[in-house]
Amino acid sequence: MRDLSRLSGLSLAGLYYYFDSKERLLYLIQRHLFLSVMDLVRERLKEASDPEQRIRIFIRNHLEYFLARPEAMKVLSHEDDVLKDELGTEISSLKRQYYRCCADLVDALKTAKALQFNSRVAALSLFGMMNWIHTWYNPRVDGDAQTVAREIADVFLRGIYSTAIPG
Repeated sequence: MRDLSRLSGLSLAGLYYYFDSKERLLYLIQRHLFLSVMDLVRERLKEASDPEQRIRIFIRNHLEYFLARPEAMKVLSHEDDVLKDELGTEISSLKRQYYRCCADLVDALKTAKALQFNSRVAALSLFGMMNWIHTWYNPRVDGDAQTVAREIADVFLRGIYSTAIPG
């Protein structure tokens, strides 16, 4: 809170006037991020009905959103288990909703293409590829978010397509 006070120019007392605790502030940040990225992906998913295209949209949305906000990704990645009680419960619920959106997209593609793989492991693997990108991402070397999203989608999809049932 002292760092935030210094960076924002607000007094420490002023911050505590608006936020009764650092946990409440962390909750508000996480809630805003999850709701914003979910609203955006829901809107973008309206554009497509093809299961592969919908996964690509999810990946692009995730990477565009969080590569534009690398500090937000760090907060969600490194502070995800700090909140307890009802604040933590609500954030966990939002996180599960976001995961479920991805898992449903993976399941839809699995069904449409007659693939055989563990959907949960596939969705968790996809999040693993996307969520740690902030640790190494360099736009000068890796390209913009759309380029990285396309490449991650290609790698992910090639992997799950390799499980197609012959015939």
